[in-house]
Amino acid sequence: MIVKTKICLLIICCISSLTYSQEPLSSTQKTHKSIGDVLLFTMPTLALGSTAIWKDEQKGGMQFSKALAGTLAVTYGLKFIIDKERPNRENNNSFPSGHTSVAFMSAAFVHKRYGWKYGLPAYVLASYVGYTRIESKKHDGWDVVAGAAIGIGMSYIFTKRYDSKFKVTSGYMNDTPTLGFRYDF
Repeated sequence: MIVKTKICLLIICCISSLTYSQEPLSSTQKTHKSIGDVLLFTMPTLALGSTAIWKDEQKGGMQFSKALAGTLAVTYGLKFIIDKERPNRENNNSFPSGHTSVAFMSAAFVHKRYGWKYGLPAYVLASYVGYTRIESKKHDGWDVVAGAAIGIGMSYIFTKRYDSKFKVTSGYMNDTPTLGFRYDF
């Protein structure tokens, strides 16, 4: 009886280790994962820091905070409700990608607040974060797309365009195209 119990426990342990075993990552995959992990903290720090760089006294920090709080609430709420297994079988927190949602929230904040000139590089970095999550076998494409949609959506809900004191205007005067510059004091 004791021998049968030990054999059963041994079989259960072997099956469990096979079920939850993870493929080791290559050195390239580890590098991508590490860079994605660093960008998870760097991107929101830079996005929030942009409000100080532009001396943004138009509540940019509060808008960023609301967008981040909304992004985290929706992302982790869905992770809890959906309970989807990760591709590497590490746990059931796959959908949606939290790294991607925070990265895209940060990029969308910069884009909506300050325009494409700064938003485009931020979106490139956010896309790379999504790539790193797939490459490191933490998420599949649907997890990353959902994370991006959540992050962008929350930024667009809570973020308003920064009104610079210097403006470029254009239009027509007597059927002649015009270009103007204006500075508000």
